[in-house]
Amino acid sequence: MPADPAITRTTCAGRPAWLLRTAHSAMLLSVADGRALLLDHWGGDGGGLGGDSYLPHVPWNRPSQAHFLDGVPLAHTAYGDPAYKEPGLVVAREDGSAVSRLTWRDDRVEDDVLVLAFEDAATGLVVEHRFAVRAEHGIVVRDARVVNRGTRPLRVERLASAVLGLPPARYESWTLHGRWGDEYRLTRRGLPPGKVVLESRRGFTSHEANPWFALARVGEEGPVWFGALAWSGNWSIVLETERNDALHVVAGPHPFDSTWHLDPGEDFRTPPLVCGYTDEGLDGAARLLHRHQRDHVLPARHRGTPPPVHYNTWLSTSFDVRFDHQVALAGRAAELGVELFVVDDGWFTGRDDDRAGLGDWVVDPAKFPDGLAPLVAEVHRLGMGFGIWLEPEMVNPDSDLFRAHPDRVLHLPDREPTPSRHQLVLNFAREDVREDVFARVRRLLAEQPIDFVKWDHNRPYTEVGWPQAPEHRRREVWVRHVRGVYEVIGRLRAEFPDLMIETCAGGGGRVDLGILGLADLAQVSDNTDPADRLRVQYGFTRAYAPRAMVGWVTDAPEATTGRTTPLEFRFHVAMQGVLGISGDVLGWDEDERARARELIAEYKRLRPTLQDGDQHWLVPPSDTGPCAVQYVSRDRRETVLFLYQVRGVAGEGARRVRLRGLDADRRYRRHADGLVSTGAALMAAGVPAAFPPPPPPRHTGDWRSRVELWRAAEVAG
Repeated sequence: MPADPAITRTTCAGRPAWLLRTAHSAMLLSVADGRALLLDHWGGDGGGLGGDSYLPHVPWNRPSQAHFLDGVPLAHTAYGDPAYKEPGLVVAREDGSAVSRLTWRDDRVEDDVLVLAFEDAATGLVVEHRFAVRAEHGIVVRDARVVNRGTRPLRVERLASAVLGLPPARYESWTLHGRWGDEYRLTRRGLPPGKVVLESRRGFTSHEANPWFALARVGEEGPVWFGALAWSGNWSIVLETERNDALHVVAGPHPFDSTWHLDPGEDFRTPPLVCGYTDEGLDGAARLLHRHQRDHVLPARHRGTPPPVHYNTWLSTSFDVRFDHQVALAGRAAELGVELFVVDDGWFTGRDDDRAGLGDWVVDPAKFPDGLAPLVAEVHRLGMGFGIWLEPEMVNPDSDLFRAHPDRVLHLPDREPTPSRHQLVLNFAREDVREDVFARVRRLLAEQPIDFVKWDHNRPYTEVGWPQAPEHRRREVWVRHVRGVYEVIGRLRAEFPDLMIETCAGGGGRVDLGILGLADLAQVSDNTDPADRLRVQYGFTRAYAPRAMVGWVTDAPEATTGRTTPLEFRFHVAMQGVLGISGDVLGWDEDERARARELIAEYKRLRPTLQDGDQHWLVPPSDTGPCAVQYVSRDRRETVLFLYQVRGVAGEGARRVRLRGLDADRRYRRHADGLVSTGAALMAAGVPAAFPPPPPPRHTGDWRSRVELWRAAEVAG
């Protein structure tokens, strides 16, 4: 925590200004011409801001010239400003005019939150920009709020959560892209003149892109600016390179097909953008986000409790769910050391395939003649928690719910709804839909002591309409739907505070800082192939904490790719976050079960550091050569190193991997053989990345892995 106050009122070139300090960076804001909120670049501890900052060199004496704001870093932009760049605010009057002319109104500071207010005298629109400073983590959380203080209705056509401006330089970006089974592919590219648009218009976060970005000056590996949007609906991030190479970033809910009606006295507030700066590169940016998520985002109830090792039945049973088989799977899982048993899809009436049953959530009496109670009781007797799969936002047309209420789905009155995966999307903008879903899920959770819900979401949205709403409110459906989902999950968490929730959307399609404020864990991909998962998990952890990342040990050959890999390699990849097991454990032979028990026990010993420590990717994944990722406990007294080799290369020389984040003067002992080394030596010379020859009959260097635990030499055991 910096010694100076997190927020300081000051002046810059005689104008009002505010200095925001964190442990890793500083931000300077200032008002020019009474209406433009300027933003200086972040870096260091703020000591150079004011003297060496960019703002004093802004042409303050030329505010009336049309190009005054062109190429100047701004902290917000309104349509109507002489800033010829992507607007962060577009608000229309009844006559259709969407020009706003904002002037600074006032400021206030409340519990390390700076609020800067602007107003449009002609319409009565008040715009508040909020900056919450998480000083200890190097994070600033930004959002915006508009209030109609006038006498006539207004229509919000766009309101960004935040606008970021970086001074002239040549920039490059890192973003996350992909598709089903290939999510979180880290993409690095130089930013050309003009705009690069990152977005989802699918109704949810999406597999194809994720609302996270990182920015750096070309040729500089240290300084990185980054941001992650806390929103699970349509979103947009615009990276606009101006003609003088200044960079303009606009992030928030997507304006596509979406407006918000403001009657006098009404307000609208955006989801937050979590952003920051570090001089430790992309890896350092990830660690700041991880710490912030562990301490401020993930549900507080379970922050002190490590997520359990869990078993999921899907890859063993598919829709063929039977009581006796589930009991047998639970018994085998408990023998291995599993702590949570999750019954996936197929347990409810009509669910023999994916064509029926969604929306009713009634236990199938043919599969569970005495209901779920005997299975829940047996799982608890075995010492495990009990979990169950749900997809509450969806409905099959072949369901009692849809037959009774076909109007409850997102639809347009003159368009036939388009099923995807034989299902439609319930309209959570409607109160009756929210109340009915809440009641059905609440009844299920109240009838049995269920400890865990896998909350799935398996399709994008089409024919998004809300014909029952007043005409001027209908395009609010995109936002109101997501807020409605948040509301239902939040009410369930309040009533069942010990419940754990995993977010899933056809794998990794809905992971963002919005849903992670309500869900403890995240499904990363339906693809469980360990080679692919190394890359997926690398990309995922650029933005999200390992504590939220579920890894999977499944059968070989893997169902998605058909690859066959050793059990130990599968475990070592899955152990990077929250360990999960699926597949037919009843078919594992005695040697596989014995090794699985050893690896699960090892994971439990390492789990505190893996889930609560700092992560360092030492060597990113590749098709050849070693891959290495390291975890360091918060007190730096323990570190865990994972080494992988997907494919051996003939004649390649021995490699070494240098560790990071240790105390240079501390002595560390390797748990496996008692070898002692200093932190300085481990960080300078490193450890060998070579693997011993594999035992017969394997004569290949493919699919090799090992785990090293190093503890401070004074720590016993």
